[in-house]
Formats: sequence, structure tokens, C-alpha cells
Amino acid sequence: MASSPELDSLCVGPLTLLGVPFSHDLSKARAAVLGLPFDCGTHLFRVGARQGPSAIREQSRLVRPFNPELSDYNPMQRLGLIDCGDVRMVPSRILEAFEAIEAAARVIVSAGVIPVTMGGDGSVSLPMMRALHATHGPFAVIHVDSHTDTMRFTAGDEYNAGTQFTHAALEKLVDPAHVYHIGVRGSTYQQGQFSYVREFGYQIITLNELMQRGIPSVLEQLQSQLRGKPVVLCYDMDSFDPSCAPGVATPSWGGLSAREGLQIVRGLAGLRLIAIDVNTVSPTHDHQGMTASLAAHILYEALVVVCKSLGLDLPGVTETP
Repeated sequence: MASSPELDSLCVGPLTLLGVPFSHDLSKARAAVLGLPFDCGTHLFRVGARQGPSAIREQSRLVRPFNPELSDYNPMQRLGLIDCGDVRMVPSRILEAFEAIEAAARVIVSAGVIPVTMGGDGSVSLPMMRALHATHGPFAVIHVDSHTDTMRFTAGDEYNAGTQFTHAALEKLVDPAHVYHIGVRGSTYQQGQFSYVREFGYQIITLNELMQRGIPSVLEQLQSQLRGKPVVLCYDMDSFDPSCAPGVATPSWGGLSAREGLQIVRGLAGLRLIAIDVNTVSPTHDHQGMTASLAAHILYEALVVVCKSLGLDLPGVTETP
């Protein structure tokens, strides 16, 4: 049945991230949104990240497309950004969900399109990395998180929200010397955690080191070490202090402020981002959508970084109608 132009002008479609078109047509897109409504369901009492994508979409309605000071253009239009909706899965069915996430992500990545994913708990990063590796080979990762997510695991508990980077190293998905865990802080269940992480060759920049050195110094290191390499930005929302991001699966006090978190993303301009992965928004534990709103702004800023890396921020580049 043909569409009705009159209804097209009078009605809106399904809720999407930042109001971009809902579509599965990747032919004109440089980036595509993929919701990953999944959590392992194994947390003691904070289950709810499976509702993260819908919450981020809802709060993204508050994000305006132009930043006159820093990026006076519409990054969504310049990227031809589309929202592909959510991967069909059943939360807590871990292996089945991982297979579905990887399959959907592979369609996007193999089309030469940058996946922009919304979790979901942190475990969703593993099937995403599997899909990326199939096209790009080993890649670098900027992992902003209060945890390294590189825990030791036991038989029967191989997959949870704390082991994705353990598997990424064991499966050789990443270039470990260029994987940076940034903002790590707080307590953990396992002794000797940092030495275990470093055995894989991973880099750790704790929150204390980040504050002592200063964010500009760390950004300079990332620019020096990662320029020209394929880089995945993996942003766990519990990197923020719970005072500005309470709705996460595993809150840890003493984290980044909203300003500091945004500064980190903006400082990645010039790097070649091949994927954007923002996760661990748990609206069940949020307050008036604060965490989901901040996640939407992180995604917006990351899209600006992608525009800059592709030269889409240059004068003379016009918006796509």
C-alpha cells in the first residue's frame, strides 16, 4: 500500500534516538543505531538495564541538533543516521542473545556502517566486538568505566557483565596493547584484579590517575597512541558519579562529573571511531531520567567526533534533507 503524504506530515513514527528515521536501509547511512535491550539477569538486586535503550531514546528528545560553540551542524543528518530498532531477544538467555546481537551487528558492520549501540548491561559489548572483529580484525578500545570488566570466571559463569574484556582478550578480538580502561575505581570481588588485567597487556588509567594527571594529559596520550587505528568507544555509564548518573547496574561513588565525561568524549576528535557503545543505563534505578539523558548526550557528542573524523564538519558540507 502506498504511503499517505498527508499522514506523513501529520503523524510521527516510532520513537527513535535523537529523532532520526527508523529504517533498515543501510545504503545511504554512515552510522546506524542498534538497541540492545539485554541484561544477564544475574545481578543480586539491580536488574533493569534491559530497559536502557527505550529510556535513552525517550530522553534523547531533549537533545538539540546544533551546538553553536562547538559543532554548529546537525551530526545526525550529516551521517545519515538511522535507528534500526532493538535486536529481538529474551533477556537472561545469554548465549541466544549474544548470537542475535552479533548477527545484527554484523549486518551493519559488513555494510561499512558504524554501529551505534545502546545497552543493556556491559556484557553486550562482547558480541559487538565479535562482529567488529570479523570485518576490522583486532582493534583498539577506549573503555570508560569504573570497572575493567576483565574478571576471572569459572565454569558455568563464563558470561556476565564483568567478563566481556576477559573474553575479548582470550578470543583475540582486540589489540590489547591499545585497550585503555579509563576511570577505574572502587571495590571489587577479586583480589589482584589489576595484575590480572595487565597480564593481558591492557592499559589501566584509574580515576585517581586521571584526576592527578588531568584529562588533557590522558587525551594527549590517547591521541598519540591511537591516531589512525580503528577504535571502539565503549562508554559504561557507571563511570559517572551516581550523583549525576544514579540509574546504573553497579554504582560506584567518586566518579566523573557530567562535564568531565563530556570532555573526554570531545577530546577524542581526530580518532577513527569504528563503533560507539554506550551501556548500563538502568531506568529502574534512575531518577527522572538523569542517567538516560546523560547517555543520550554522550551519544550525541560521539556522533560529532565521528563527523570530524570523516571530514563532515568542514565548511561547505551541507545538511541532508
